[in-house]
Formats: sequence, structure tokens, C-alpha cells
Amino acid sequence: MDGNLFPTLIFLPVLLSAVLPSSAGVLEPYDLLYDNAVEAFYSADYESVVRYMEGALSSHRQVRATRVRCRLRCQDQHPLDESFSDLRFFDSVLRRAACMNKCIEEKVGTQSLHKVSEDVVQDFNRRIPYNYLQQAYQKLQRPDKAAEAAHTYFQANPEHVEMGRDLEQYKNLQGVEETHFVDREARPHQRSFTAAVQLYDKGDYEGATALFEEALVEYYKADVDCRALCQGPQKFEGQDHLRYRYSLHEVVSAGRLEEALQCALTYLLFHEGEEFMKENADYYREELGHDAEPREKAAWYLRRHKQELKLLLIGSKIMGAEFTEGNYWRSTGGRDDSNSVPSGTDGWMEYVPISHKKNVTVTSPQSLKEGGPLLYEGVQLVQNSAALNGTQRVLLDHVLSEEECAELRQLAHTVTMAGDGYKGRMSPHTPNEKFEGASVLKTLQHGFEGRVPMRSARLFYETSERARRIIESYFVLNSTLHFSYTHLVCRTAIKGQQDHRNDLSHPIHADNCLLDPDANECWKEPPAYTNRDYSALLYLNADFEGGEFVFTEMDAKTVTASVKPKCGRMVGFSSGGENPHGVKAVTSGQRCAVALWFTLNPLYRELERLQADEVVQALDTQHVFGQGLNINPKDEL
Repeated sequence: MDGNLFPTLIFLPVLLSAVLPSSAGVLEPYDLLYDNAVEAFYSADYESVVRYMEGALSSHRQVRATRVRCRLRCQDQHPLDESFSDLRFFDSVLRRAACMNKCIEEKVGTQSLHKVSEDVVQDFNRRIPYNYLQQAYQKLQRPDKAAEAAHTYFQANPEHVEMGRDLEQYKNLQGVEETHFVDREARPHQRSFTAAVQLYDKGDYEGATALFEEALVEYYKADVDCRALCQGPQKFEGQDHLRYRYSLHEVVSAGRLEEALQCALTYLLFHEGEEFMKENADYYREELGHDAEPREKAAWYLRRHKQELKLLLIGSKIMGAEFTEGNYWRSTGGRDDSNSVPSGTDGWMEYVPISHKKNVTVTSPQSLKEGGPLLYEGVQLVQNSAALNGTQRVLLDHVLSEEECAELRQLAHTVTMAGDGYKGRMSPHTPNEKFEGASVLKTLQHGFEGRVPMRSARLFYETSERARRIIESYFVLNSTLHFSYTHLVCRTAIKGQQDHRNDLSHPIHADNCLLDPDANECWKEPPAYTNRDYSALLYLNADFEGGEFVFTEMDAKTVTASVKPKCGRMVGFSSGGENPHGVKAVTSGQRCAVALWFTLNPLYRELERLQADEVVQALDTQHVFGQGLNINPKDEL
């Protein structure tokens, strides 16, 4: 199942009627260019697709680079200090925000033009533009550029079966060379690291060492940029927190024991207690006859960012909420813990070294129990784990009535037309289907604005809560299950593109680890949504062809159970490698469902859900006390 890992402040989409003329200090908004590219794609104007999409990617890069430069400059001009008084602290925060706003607007134009919707942000984070580019270049008979775009997309979406097949075909095409398979989004440290590993595998340890050193230098630079975009101690804009295999840097120092010991001790700065590295360090000490110190650069780096984190946490306590430029946002439970690192999500995760890429043991997240009460009258157990040939699986019927299904389907369509969801864009998983959908908070926002019935928005909210309670109860969890992400989504088969389909509507995958069918493993590491524990799909209709939900073995081929969607039917399961699953191609009609992901860790609760809870509480308060509800959705949502 797919979803949103970056819950952030909600920005309303920029509504512009035409592309702004290019001029000094004004950059064309990348969301507008992106929309123009998508529109051109469905008009089969592939030259325009390339022009607009390449422009969107360039604009996106320029906006990011400008923000980095401006924030670094303003941080230097207006530093924060632990000794500041409350008043001095506030003054520095405000001056820094004003400095950044002025600097950014001088470089790219009015900032409001570049505050795009969360959907567009996620499309760029997941490299969806490269999917469009790959197909456009293919239509224009540019296989070299198509291969480049396909490779770039596949690096962030390795579960995309069809793209993997396309890449294999490109390798055999005339005019396509190995040098064309480049990742356009790779950063310098990633390129150096990859090249270093290749040299190491070939036995060129001197060359590998030089490139590993270069990768470290570039990594520190990338970290500075990433932290400049940081909205707080655990929120990053447009960049996942990157984690690397430091042990490789240590092993290439074979024959240079002094440096090997130094590298081993540096590794242990970041991963205290790692047994295999402690053993290596002890061996080097014994061979050398003396001890050594970690690299000063790494030690300084660690001390510096611990101090930064402490300052940010102090600031959040002073202000009652954590801050970002010109806005404020809620604490999500950050903690000052030397064994934890900021994740790219809305909370903290324990740092798990992946130097040996260990296998993820396939077990249920917390409890192997099942069969608890279904809580709601009429909900019927259809199949349990045994009947579904797996572990921690359940199939239920009558979770919703026919009337509720129809209302939620209409809500999905209406919200999409009002400007939310995927706006009928191509599915991120197959070019043969379109997506439209809505999040809980966006539907409530549209309810306030009068664009959808508030009753329908409330139904979506209450339906998701009903599903959460049922899953929590049925699997007999001994702690609260929290929302990680919820989406009301419809998949529609594109007419004229269904002949000879051999792809899936959603490829076989697991929800919290990277499925590796060839190795029969599932790696619990980014870019997988590792914080998810349970998942559920609540179906809204059956009047379509195809679209069956399937569980498979870890080989991603052997189907162990198949579920035909219909109104009120819900399939729930634990999110790990024990439950690989996917969706067969929707070949005719439209398939609608409420997709839900849950976490047992409250630090990873969905921020939008917390905001939606407050809105619903305000509505209930209005109902009880008969007071007018004074909420400006543009401010509160």
C-alpha cells in the first residue's frame, strides 16, 4: 500500500490562469509547469510534456537551492545561542524568518507562488515526473533520455514492476548505452559512494578509499543543505534522512591499521555498542599495540548537531510549540537521545545500522493474537488468517452500508473536482489507470468552504475511526493503534489502454519493508515506511472488472489468497514482510476504497489526523453549546 510519509503544514494550491512571464527575480512555479505537463500528456503533445516537465524539475531544483542558500546566510546573520533570554530568542527567530523571506523573494519572486499543494510535493518526492518523462521520451523516439528518466524513477520506486521491465528492454535497444542509466536526482556524495563500492568490489582499495573520503566530504555538505531546509528537529522538506553503511569505509583501509582503527572508532560514535565493530576495533588495538581517537571532523559534527537539537528543543519549550519561518507547528514528541536520529517523518526513529543489510525477521508487529470483538453490530467475519493462508490477516463484511459506500464514492469524486487528490492523474503505479482521491483533513476543509457536504466529510472521518477500532480490537493489540495515513482513493481504467495488459494496478509489495523477491527477503529500511504496523482496505463498490486484492508469498508470484472487493468489505493485515500484497489490473470501470495505515508508535501519528481531530472536536462543541464555529479554514487547516 502506498501513502504519504511527510505530513506537514497544509498549503493551499496556487491558482494561476497562465504561466508567469520569465524575468529577473521571478521563477515559474513548478506546480503550474507540472500541471501543464500532465495536461499535455493526456493530449498526446509529448514535445510539450518534455518542455514543461523538464522546466518543472529545473524550477523545483532552483527553489530548493535558493532556500538552502538563503537559510544558511540568515542563520549566520542571526544565530541562536543557548544563553539567550526569552526575548532575545524570539527576536533572533523573527529576524531570521524576515531575512529568509526577503532573500528568497529576491531570488525567485513572491514566495506564495512557490507554496504548492502536498500532493504535488509528494509527487516530486516520489519522482513521479520522471515516469511521465520516460513515456514522453519513448514516444518521441529518444530511448537514451527515456532510459535515463526510467532509471531515475526506478531508484525511488524499486517495487514498480512495469518500470523494471521497461529498463530491461532499454538495455537491449540500439542507441542506449550503460552511461545513459544515471540517476538524475543523485547527490554528489551518493555518486561518490556508489563508485567507491564498485571499486571496492573490484579489489581497488586505494581508489575506493579516495572515493569514500570524497563521499564523506560531500555528505557533510549535503547534511548542511538538508538541515538548512529543516523545519524542526525531525522535519525535512523535500529530502529523506539518508543513512549509509559506514562499515564499508572502515573495511577498505585493509593494511592501514592506524586509519582502520580511527574509522572503526568513528563508526562507534554513531552506533554505540555495535558488537562487530567493537570487535574490529579491539583487533586493531591489539595489532597496533595502542589506542586511537575517532576522526575529529565526525566528533565535531556529532557535538554540533546535538547542540543544535538541544537549542531547537529549548526553543520549542519556550514557545509552547516548535517553530518554522513565519509559522508554527505542534511538537510531535521529539527527544534528545544520542541513540536516535531525526527521521524524514513526523517523529523519531531508532537508528538501525544497515552495514550488513540484515534480513528482517518476518513476524507480526506486536501480537500474534486475533479473533477479538468486532465492536459494531452487523460486521461479519468472513475469513481469518488460517482461511487466508497467512499470518495476521482478516476479511470482514458489512463494515459499511450501501448508502454509506455511495456517499463516500460521491465524496471522492466531488473533492477531486474541487481540487484535491490526484485530479484524475495517471496512477503512480501504472500508466493504464487514473487516480482520484482525498484525505480526511482536505474533505473537512472543503466542508467548511461549502464545496462538499459536511455530513459526507464527517462520514469519511468516522468511517476511518470505525476501521481503526475494528482492527485494533480484532488483533487484540495491547496498546492504542494510531493513524499513520488515510486516503479515500478511486482507480479508473483508461479506455483504449487495456488490451494485452500485463501489469498490476499496484505491484506486489509490503507496507513497512522493501520486498526483495529474488532473495526472498524484506529489508526494513528506507524508502519503506518502516513505522507502519497494520494496514487495511475498506472497499466501496464492486461494479468494475479486475482489481482483485491478492496476498502472495515473498516471491511476489505465488498467490496465497485473493479478495474480490465489494461495498463494506474490509481486508486488514499486519504491515510487514509476512504479508506481501498487491492489486490486479482494473481493466474496466472504477474501483474505490478507503486505504488506511496504522502505527503502534504514537511518535509517528499522522499530523493531519491530529488536526482533523481538533476540527471535529470543534464541530461537536458547536453542536453541544449552540455556538457559531469561528474557523478560517485557510488558517486552521
